[in-house]
Amino acid sequence: MSKTILIVDDEPHIRLLLEQTLDELDAHGVEILTATNGGDALSTIREDRPSLVLLDVMMPVMNGFEVCKAVKSDPATRDTYIVLLTAKGQELDRATGAEVGADLYLTKPFDPDDVLSRVAKVLGVDLG
Repeated sequence: MSKTILIVDDEPHIRLLLEQTLDELDAHGVEILTATNGGDALSTIREDRPSLVLLDVMMPVMNGFEVCKAVKSDPATRDTYIVLLTAKGQELDRATGAEVGADLYLTKPFDPDDVLSRVAKVLGVDLG
């Protein structure tokens, strides 16, 4: 499994916060990529095959649900671990996330330490 994370959010400050949160994974050989909309995210997933994607739901071009559904329905990318990280916390939104195949659904605001520990566990990185 590659150790690449794709952060997808149209809000620059959220992307930056997530990059800073996951920065210590760099010492463990984890590469971080970013995308600002769903269309770019899907292209990056197909081209770079990240092992984990932190995916916002409300974005331009394609929303996170659409991206997740496309990734999970493609045999070449369906094993990509997708975390929907969104402000949409209603039960209907969570159900939609499960329906499109998201592996995990986290709501904003999020605890950076929680995100880091969950990502490290999925990637098999021991932060000691």
